[in-house]
Amino acid sequence: MSSVFELQNVSYKYDESPILQNISLQIPKTLITGILGPNGSGKTTMLKVLSGIYKPNDGHVRLNNKPLEEYSRPEIARQIAFLEQNNSTLLPFTVREVVEMGRYPWLKPLAALSTKDREIIDYALQCFNLIDKQNQIVETLSGGERQLVSLARAMAQEPKILILDEPTTYLDIGHQSMVMEYLRKWHEKYGTTILMVMHDLNLSSQYCDHLIILEQGKTVAVGGNKEVLNEELISRTYKASFSMIKHPVSGVPQFLPRFTD
Repeated sequence: MSSVFELQNVSYKYDESPILQNISLQIPKTLITGILGPNGSGKTTMLKVLSGIYKPNDGHVRLNNKPLEEYSRPEIARQIAFLEQNNSTLLPFTVREVVEMGRYPWLKPLAALSTKDREIIDYALQCFNLIDKQNQIVETLSGGERQLVSLARAMAQEPKILILDEPTTYLDIGHQSMVMEYLRKWHEKYGTTILMVMHDLNLSSQYCDHLIILEQGKTVAVGGNKEVLNEELISRTYKASFSMIKHPVSGVPQFLPRFTD
């Protein structure tokens, strides 16, 4: 299977503190890849390196077999949509205005939205059931609804690659499932490569085709969920005890905390 990203001996430091350490791996094209690991393991930093926000101190990142540094920022924006944690704007924009921002990488300076742009925006609003809320101020929406607005803006950007930093954080279980289902449907319809940092092991196992597990800036496992998820690895990486069971429907690994007296 071809890769969309290739990391070759990538390291990144912040104030001389190593965050990523000599990472070499490939991220498959057109799959959903989850990045797991305890707090401080370098997950968000990896996303920012892949999206070109951070430049590695050592090593190289290739995007579609071309060095990432050879892409201009507009070229990257036309391929990658990056949704950071708490990405929703707090300014008084309407839902539609926020989704329109997704078209900016495709517009010439000072150009107005074209008929095609508006059709793409309408479609993104429809996909996330936001048409009836398009004139509502975003900050009046619930956390789950604001996350859907961010996803609609990303869809309007028409990215080949969608990168998300903890897309279900602060959402209740219903909104978590809703967001993940929307992502899976988007992936299945358009073949978009999705890469996301996750904290929930069980959601990751259910929705991700490919997993990367980090610990202290190093990769400890890379592969399919049934290949890399096991009691010993997860307990060692997260410094806690877990029992692994199979999901009653899909059969993928699921983890339950194991409490000791």
